[in-house]
Amino acid sequence: MARDPDYGAFMDKFVLEPTSSAYDQPLHGLTFAVKDIFDVEGYVTGFGNPDWARTHSAATSTAPAVLAVLRGGATCVGKTVMDEMAYSINGENIHYGTPINPCAPDRVPGGSSSGSAVAVGAKIVDFSLGTDTGGSVRVPASYCGILGFRPSHNAVPSAGVIPMAQSFDTVGWFARDPVILSRVGHILLQSPVMDPIKPSQVIIAEDCFQLSNIPNDRLGQVLVKSVEKIYGGHIVKHTVLGDYVKENVPSLKHFMSKELKEQEYNIPSLAALSNAMRSLQRYEFKDNHGEWITSVKPELGPGISERVWEAVRTTGENVDACHSVKTELHAALATLLQNFGILAIPTVPGPPPKLQADPATLEIFRAKAFSLLSIAGVSGFCQVYI
Repeated sequence: MARDPDYGAFMDKFVLEPTSSAYDQPLHGLTFAVKDIFDVEGYVTGFGNPDWARTHSAATSTAPAVLAVLRGGATCVGKTVMDEMAYSINGENIHYGTPINPCAPDRVPGGSSSGSAVAVGAKIVDFSLGTDTGGSVRVPASYCGILGFRPSHNAVPSAGVIPMAQSFDTVGWFARDPVILSRVGHILLQSPVMDPIKPSQVIIAEDCFQLSNIPNDRLGQVLVKSVEKIYGGHIVKHTVLGDYVKENVPSLKHFMSKELKEQEYNIPSLAALSNAMRSLQRYEFKDNHGEWITSVKPELGPGISERVWEAVRTTGENVDACHSVKTELHAALATLLQNFGILAIPTVPGPPPKLQADPATLEIFRAKAFSLLSIAGVSGFCQVYI
């Protein structure tokens, strides 16, 4: 069977020319694609589900983030496939097909910004836009072997983007080239070009690296040696992040169960952090989309259907505690990383799962992944996958 030349990455292909043709624009000559969660004037924003697309009208304006990179000189070539309602990190879609992971065709591409990551990884576009609520830029970047950046929460305007859970929703982007990743960032963050700043410390979260399926000599030790080579060994510090979070985020007690404490494969405080994140995510998702879901009863894929209906049934218990956890974690990490410190953690616990893997076998992997992903997600700090 011939491989799809677009790797199944696109929902719609079209061309939006840059609004500035000046050759000195930072993104001049570059192409990009956008996740089908961003409004583009004249096109229905499909949100990964045909029932959503059927019951919504075409957008009457274009999302500011898209307009910004068009003004920066880039050309948009289409909208990309995503997981239904942004409620998965696998990258599989039963309605539109699963984009082919260009690095590992027999494995999932990661989601929910699956098509955006694949379009970059397959060299179809120079960069792409996605969104990250629970890991939807960081995960597909890691699975597809490209660069992905989730900026600090609310650093990029999310107007014209369908909300999933506003306490965590973040506009992010992908690229293969770090120079292009940086150029896109300067446009979206409206930040001036500056010389690189030397970090005051690079803190290795030892317990987080122990969650990885990849041997430490291929991951943690390689990172430490690279940092030492660039900045010197004095800059490297080590911490047990789970203990630090437990001591400095007292509101986690509302999410710490006996089951979590007994999990041999996880870090209890980070697992509790993940529980807090997903609890608030469910509540906000219901507030955003519960009425549409109960009235339309959309056809949803396995796994996503269960999560969506669980969200619709949620009572919003512990919402105040969730917000307290967010505030406390932000303050704790700000203290830990003061004066331009960097916290080094794995993005995910290992290589991407196989396509159509048994959901039961993925549970431990998912639990570890969300323990790692929730650190940036709940704190609101930025995270880059490199």
